[in-house]
Amino acid sequence: MAGNDWINSYLEAILDVGPGLDDKNSSLMLRERGKFSPTRYFVEEVITKFDETDLRRSWAMASSIRDSEERNTRLENMSWRIWNLARRKKKLGKGTQQKRKQKRELARVPKPLLADMPEELYEGEKGDTVSEISPKGKGVSTKGGMKRINSMDVLKNFATQQKEKKLYIVLISLHGLIRGENMELGRDSDTGGQVKYVVELARALGAMPGVYRVDLLTRQVSAPGVDWSYGEPTEMLTPLNDDDCQSGESSGAYIIRIPFGPKDKYIPKELLWPHIPEFVDGALTYILQMSKVLSEQIGDGKPVWPASIHGHYADAGNAAALLSGALNVPMLFTGHSLGRDKLEQILKQGRQSKDDINTTYRIMRRIEAEEITVDSSEVIITSTRQEIDEQWGLYDAFDPVLERKLRARNRQNVSCFGRFAPRPIVIPPGMEFKHIVPNRGGADDDSEGYQESSTTPNPPVWSEIMRFFTNPHKPIILALARPDPKKNLTTLVKAFGECRALRDLANLTLIMGNRDNIDEMSGTNSAVLLSILKLIDKYDMYGQVSYPKHHKQSEVPDIYRLAARTKGVFINPAFIEPFGLTLIEAAAYGLPMVATKNGGPVDIKKALDNGLLVDPHNQQSIADALLKLVADKQLWSKCKQNGLKNIHLFSWPEHCKTYLARIACCRPRHPKWESCAVGYEYSESQSPEDSLRDLNDLKISLEGVIHDHGSVDSSQKSDVNSQLLKSKSSVGKKLENLAKLPVKEKSNKDETLARIGSQDTIEYLELRRKKTVFVVAVDCGLTKDFVEIMNMILEIVKVDKKGENLGFILSTASSISEIHSFMKTSNIDFSGFDALICNSGSDIYYPSSSEGSPKNLPFVVDSDYSSHIDYRWGGDHLQNTLVHWAASLRERYKDKELVVECDSESRHCFAFKIKNLEHIPPVKDLREFLRKQALRCQAVYCQNGTKLNVIPVVASRAQALRYLYVRWGMNLVNTVVIMGDYGDTDYECLRGGIHKTVVINGVCNEARKLHNNRSYPLEHVITYDTPTIVQVEGCKKDQVIQAMAKLQV
Repeated sequence: MAGNDWINSYLEAILDVGPGLDDKNSSLMLRERGKFSPTRYFVEEVITKFDETDLRRSWAMASSIRDSEERNTRLENMSWRIWNLARRKKKLGKGTQQKRKQKRELARVPKPLLADMPEELYEGEKGDTVSEISPKGKGVSTKGGMKRINSMDVLKNFATQQKEKKLYIVLISLHGLIRGENMELGRDSDTGGQVKYVVELARALGAMPGVYRVDLLTRQVSAPGVDWSYGEPTEMLTPLNDDDCQSGESSGAYIIRIPFGPKDKYIPKELLWPHIPEFVDGALTYILQMSKVLSEQIGDGKPVWPASIHGHYADAGNAAALLSGALNVPMLFTGHSLGRDKLEQILKQGRQSKDDINTTYRIMRRIEAEEITVDSSEVIITSTRQEIDEQWGLYDAFDPVLERKLRARNRQNVSCFGRFAPRPIVIPPGMEFKHIVPNRGGADDDSEGYQESSTTPNPPVWSEIMRFFTNPHKPIILALARPDPKKNLTTLVKAFGECRALRDLANLTLIMGNRDNIDEMSGTNSAVLLSILKLIDKYDMYGQVSYPKHHKQSEVPDIYRLAARTKGVFINPAFIEPFGLTLIEAAAYGLPMVATKNGGPVDIKKALDNGLLVDPHNQQSIADALLKLVADKQLWSKCKQNGLKNIHLFSWPEHCKTYLARIACCRPRHPKWESCAVGYEYSESQSPEDSLRDLNDLKISLEGVIHDHGSVDSSQKSDVNSQLLKSKSSVGKKLENLAKLPVKEKSNKDETLARIGSQDTIEYLELRRKKTVFVVAVDCGLTKDFVEIMNMILEIVKVDKKGENLGFILSTASSISEIHSFMKTSNIDFSGFDALICNSGSDIYYPSSSEGSPKNLPFVVDSDYSSHIDYRWGGDHLQNTLVHWAASLRERYKDKELVVECDSESRHCFAFKIKNLEHIPPVKDLREFLRKQALRCQAVYCQNGTKLNVIPVVASRAQALRYLYVRWGMNLVNTVVIMGDYGDTDYECLRGGIHKTVVINGVCNEARKLHNNRSYPLEHVITYDTPTIVQVEGCKKDQVIQAMAKLQV
């Protein structure tokens, strides 16, 4: 009785919606006078898709159970009429079927032979056949399937090209629960599509020729209610298919879980910000250990550094920026979704104020993290062009037009005036197709979906979905998303509930993650789910909407197959969708789509041409698109075939080939004292650049600072020579290049000579042997209070802990000359210091008795660190911009002493004395100004607002400590940072990490004013509830000693 369940279901649907077919005036045409009727849709399905025998059985059954009820009488009459109509159509259709058969045979004839055929016949065939693809061979056209993508077939040629390369790649994704198997997608708002994407990307990259090892770094979670597997430090990812194991010599892909944040809590991503520095320190430790392991395997005994560090989402991007700066390796970033765009979308809904949004989502801290990633990234990977133009274009640090101009100027050797921009590149996410079973039927044969097999039972998830429906065989409109407000599911339910024709024609299935109890869900998710349940009740949609509580990730393909079998549609109505991986998955199973016009679906629709785009804010637009796609069978079939034909564009091998080509275009960067860089060499010819021919005007706006005519600048030779100076390792080469510097750079010649002459003699190994290192980072300026604190700490270190091998570091915003003068005046013995971090982290000095140091001071500068932080430093051009900025402020307030440049004695710090902080823009506004100028640097207000330091983007006092760890092996875990309860505007970076911290309350209170006008509260980025931070009241020796005892120092 094959197919009878489907026939009976359709007949029931016809009775439900009417008009009755016993009406003499009723029509069996699907469309009549341009009007659509669900009745006619189901009638045509029965007539065209089922065997005459099945139709007769349905009529006989209806006749045998006839009773006095009008419904059964109508059912018998309707079955008889449709059966007779089908017999007539079958008789008339024999000739038509013969013609179609001839057309299909003709389509297989090579085009040269068509030229010999009659003109009329050839023209008559145009547009009638659907170009199909074959799962078997190249260029073979057969029915019934999608092109199969085999990773090894695609990679054969690529493998030979990358044979000698052995890359180590680091990916970072911090939030959510990440594991390789049985992913709990939809468990919460943090465990969604991004989790699946990063895991599959790591897998795919690990199988690529030329890639030796891939590490996906995430958070280790050992908390009640969370599976034990998320607490495992290491998990090896199994390859996508068995063949991948033989793609070449490879260590594989791994998930590495770094412990940070509360040890017994699984917290949402909004609360992770204070713990980012702790992750960075832990990840840095792991990467250093791995570099040593890989040095024995593939580095010939030399450390192997990551070819790139790739951050995913704002939190991981912030972490990747710090790691990239600490190791001096290239950084890549993928936003997945962006804070500024989310803020606009939420404000547009009008339900929350900006302050409420910031409190709930920490949105301003997220936006600042995304700005930081633009400053630090070499490549920004997006899924769509729309993301570049309409979303990244919202950021201060990124201007799509300026980026293209800077790239064009670089190619033509035209000066960019110290401006830099990351390279955006569109790489759609990949998908593995091996597990997808193509349809058995042909392009014109849709009957396969209705033929039931007695030997193959339906997947269990089908019954779990269909149990909700009164009529389970109607087309299914499928939505697969978390119950999150941004997914816009409530608008979808309203659109379905208020469109009578759509409800008569189709069912709605909402796969909204997994849940046990609504009360146990997060507040926003439970609110959305309750709204949906109320809408189902309001529109009385019981029996028409399915919303199962549970599903496994392995059952998702079966859900797609069910929707495709019923000739349904997949919908993504999100307000903004960064990409939309589920749209790709649905297309792979032959399911057309309706999707939001905001974000990635625009590019997906352009590539696949398998559906319709809608305005997610327009309820009627959603209903009309769904009705059109389900009701128009020709459109549905066309979209289905287009999706299957073009789906190979989104394979993982294609994604990874483009990905690795982008890494190849990054200039190799690595710690300057370690010259081993296993991997690609930079080659501009390898770069898959887009065309820049449409750029006729290469002028860049410098806001009146420099007049730019877009011509070759005479200082370009200076820039080139400076770059050479950084890349050569021998002293002789450095001196030779230095002698060739133009006159304009002679001012720095003496300082550079001193650095070069002294650096090669530095072998500062003392820090590695220190049991504990004390770092004084109290930001009250060089005052009497500072003298008291210094003497107290020195007394504790030298007297109370006498005999222990202890280190001592001073971290300050002052210059080396200011520190030296202060120490002499205050009778502080500078020889007791192991290192001095000066100018807010732009310089590191060590005590030295050797002559020839700058200004004959008893210190020697670490020029390796100077080279280390030189990345994207604007130099003279940045200084020129800052001087003009200061002049404009003085002119505005008619005060010649408001902002005055002073000598920092460093080529990596431009310092200004500030007379009145109230007339100076807050640090967030200065950062915005510099970012809009594409100047990559950090502005730090320091010494209670009396000084401004502008330093390289990769430099800071916290990063200087990480440099000492990487360079000299200083033990960060046994490092104690002593600071006040407020400080300079880089205060938040120093407070967190794996080091221990003593906070002296009541010290640096004047610095509070520096943090009053922030884009986000300081409380969003610092933590108080951690065992590594102890607070003491006042600068009292006994309390500080007790605090150190509590920290087990």
